[in-house]
Amino acid sequence: MIIQAMPTIHENNPMTMSPPAAAMSGIAELTHWGVIRVAGEDATKFLQGQLTQDVALLGLSEARLAAFCTAKGRMQASFIVFKRSHDEVLLVCSRDILAATLKRLSMFVLRAKVKLSDASAEFALYGVVGNAIESIAGSARPAWVKLDFDAENMVFLHPGAGQPRALWCAPAGTPAPQGPQMDLALWHWLEVQSGIAMITQPIFEAFVPQMLNYESVGGVNFKKGCYPGQEVVARSQFRGTLKRRAYLTHTAGTPTVGQEVFHALDAEQPCGLVAAAAANPAGGFDAVVSMQTAAAADSANGRLTLGSSTGAALVLLPLPYPLLEDI
Repeated sequence: MIIQAMPTIHENNPMTMSPPAAAMSGIAELTHWGVIRVAGEDATKFLQGQLTQDVALLGLSEARLAAFCTAKGRMQASFIVFKRSHDEVLLVCSRDILAATLKRLSMFVLRAKVKLSDASAEFALYGVVGNAIESIAGSARPAWVKLDFDAENMVFLHPGAGQPRALWCAPAGTPAPQGPQMDLALWHWLEVQSGIAMITQPIFEAFVPQMLNYESVGGVNFKKGCYPGQEVVARSQFRGTLKRRAYLTHTAGTPTVGQEVFHALDAEQPCGLVAAAAANPAGGFDAVVSMQTAAAADSANGRLTLGSSTGAALVLLPLPYPLLEDI
């Protein structure tokens, strides 16, 4: 069954309007992301036992969202995963957790014929948005399609604010893709507008994947074999124990990742946590907030606030994708 989130929306609010589409076309260097390379004949087999995604079924023309969880199902990293060859897999993640994630993953290598390394200096990462995609690929593709241009790879991501987005990955020293330069701050906002939050240090081990809607955007495969935290993730999905979801919000305040969110009915206990945030070009800030579903359902009349019970009000915006209730 597919259920669509039903948030409270303030109509005709200029603070939630998007800039013109032409202003959201361009190329941005993604300096906040890094690359872990997993190479060797056991690369796929190794990752199959560690991530929420079915890496064994991942073709060379595909990419996927995936999480690396603790034994308790808490996300300690999330990745954009794709194969450059059958023996080389790249994991794109936030730079602020890369070193610690690489260390934790390496602990599980044991006798596997695989080598893990920080390959951030070996690849250049760019975000490509809007019409800039057409000049490179002819047209946009659905999310998680991967195209190869010699040694360069283009991975199509979920749209943000209605604009197609893609990740461009190329060996270091390769000329940047052609297109107008885009401010990284605008890319960050489009990331938030996609409704998908990547794990960063402030939210390390804060959520199981469903609390960020990963099962609804292709980040969890429930038919694959074991991985750390699988039992917890599966139980949350199939036993109806999940009481938190990710929501897209707008505020006149200044949210920060890891900041608590409160509901008017309980001034002492937070009902949610900011998972991603960025300035809206039209004013204010947008944020992905993981919060109690009961609090989101009762969010009218400024009942959600940022940081404390007296903080700036949060308004729920429509999610850009449907939520999956049952798999």
